[in-house]
Amino acid sequence: MKLFGYEIRDELPNIFSNKKIIVNTINPHSYCVAKSDSIFRKSLLDSDYLIPDGIGIVLATKFIYGKRIKKISGFDLHKFTLEIAEKSSAKVFYLGATENTLLKIKSKVNFEYPNIQVGSFSPPFKPSFTKEENQLMLDKINSFNTDVLFVGMTAPKQEKWIQENKDKLNVKFISGIGAVFDFYAGTVERPSKFWIDLGLEWLPRLIGEPRRLWKRNFISTPEFIFDVIKLKLLGTSNK
Repeated sequence: MKLFGYEIRDELPNIFSNKKIIVNTINPHSYCVAKSDSIFRKSLLDSDYLIPDGIGIVLATKFIYGKRIKKISGFDLHKFTLEIAEKSSAKVFYLGATENTLLKIKSKVNFEYPNIQVGSFSPPFKPSFTKEENQLMLDKINSFNTDVLFVGMTAPKQEKWIQENKDKLNVKFISGIGAVFDFYAGTVERPSKFWIDLGLEWLPRLIGEPRRLWKRNFISTPEFIFDVIKLKLLGTSNK
C-alpha cells in the first residue's frame, strides 16, 4: 500500500495494466473508524494506493514527518480516471446510489466522455447483502466486461465490500468514492472552490448535513488530532 499526495497524474500507474489496482481514500474520520473496525482497517491497508482525501491527513503528515503532500479528493480521482478511460474507450461501471442518481451520472458521462461505455447497478439500501444479492452485483459487473469500477456505498461499507469481493471481480481498476456519486450527478452540491482551496470543504457540508456529519467533525476530528499529537511526541521522545 502506498499513501501519496502529489500529482495524481504522475503517480497513479496505468489503470489498464494486467495487474488489478485498488485505490481507496482516507480522511480523519475513516482513520478513527478503522481503529475499531479491523476489516475496514485491513481494507485500507491492502489498497494499492491510499489517497489523502482530507486536509487533516495532509496537515498531519506535515506535522509528524515534515513532508508536504497534496490533498487528492475522491472527486479528483474520479475525474482523472474518466479522462484515462476516455482515451482508452473503456467500460466504466458505477455500483451504488439510487437509480435516479445513476441515470444522471450516465447521462453526464456520455456527454463529457463519449468514448466511455457506462454500466450501473443500484443495490438494496441495507447494512449487508444476502449471498444472492451479492452474486447479482458481481454478475452485473463481470458480464459488462468492466474495466473501471466505482463503488459508492459510503465508508466503511464500500471499502469492506471491495475487500471481500475483489478476487471475484474481473476488473482492472476498483475504487470506493462514496459521496462523489452524488456530487458528480448534481443531486448533492459540492462545496465551492473557495472552501476547497481554504481546506474547509467540510464546513459547508457540515452545515448542509449536520445530522449525518456531526460525528465525524465533533468526535472523530478531536480524536484524530489527539492521536497525531501523541504520535509526534512519541516519535520525538524516541529520537
